[in-house]
Amino acid sequence: MNEGRNGSADAASGGRHETPLQARLQPVRIAVDDDRFCATLVTPAPALPAVMFVHGWNGSQEFELAHVRDAVGLGCAVLAVDLRGHDRDDRRHAQVTRDDNLRDLVNAYDWLVARADVDASAIAVVGFSYGAYLAALLSEARAVRWLALRSPASYPDEGWNVPKHSLEDQIDLDAYRREVQSADSDRALRACARFRGDVLLAAAEHDDVLPPQVMQSYRDALRSARSITTRILTGADHELSQADSRRDWSELLDAWLREMVIGARREATVEALEARAEAVERAENPHRRD
Repeated sequence: MNEGRNGSADAASGGRHETPLQARLQPVRIAVDDDRFCATLVTPAPALPAVMFVHGWNGSQEFELAHVRDAVGLGCAVLAVDLRGHDRDDRRHAQVTRDDNLRDLVNAYDWLVARADVDASAIAVVGFSYGAYLAALLSEARAVRWLALRSPASYPDEGWNVPKHSLEDQIDLDAYRREVQSADSDRALRACARFRGDVLLAAAEHDDVLPPQVMQSYRDALRSARSITTRILTGADHELSQADSRRDWSELLDAWLREMVIGARREATVEALEARAEAVERAENPHRRD
């Protein structure tokens, strides 16, 4: 289901987005024989949109690298991260907390947008499970334009600084997840309620980790999103262990990113052309009143 909603593309706490992917118009004169004729060169801004990929708990960037080709093919910069403590052989595995990993993600975002070749107003974050939960949190801390959440996990705020490895020993996560939570129940859902960008929300049909109530909680919280696309990955389990499921997700994500990025570029071009037409009209009619 793809639903469009009225509203701006503001980040939850990053202020208003400038129109991403600004187009540049340049009047030119092209020589032919002993004469010249006029033309207009339209080019995208040199800064690129960017996509951040965030893996799930015990995961790594390796799974996400399969999507890099498609995102780069759209003309995006891509950053796939390995969060601290997720490798079982990492000595930090038993100590890393949700706060640690959120700070990892915030620092990765800041590093990415500081690059001169990245458009800070055109950032997409793609997360899976625990990584999708962190991506939702990031959208409140930093300006995110596009948010793709696959099988997002949910956690109560209780035990925020408890090591993630031992969180289930102290909190009944299963009970929390088997109830549809209101938008003010936890930090991730509150962040979703304030998100004003575009969202892709996907769930596995046969998820053996997260019950369907979690997906419903996220769906309900994202009531202020500019647009939301929801999909059930038919026949898929949580980890997308089957090749067909991985292909379905890859195709869905590629199509959605393509729609978002190309649509934003088209919007920027239209705005630039309209501004040029208005400037020409003003020059031809200096006494015009708005």
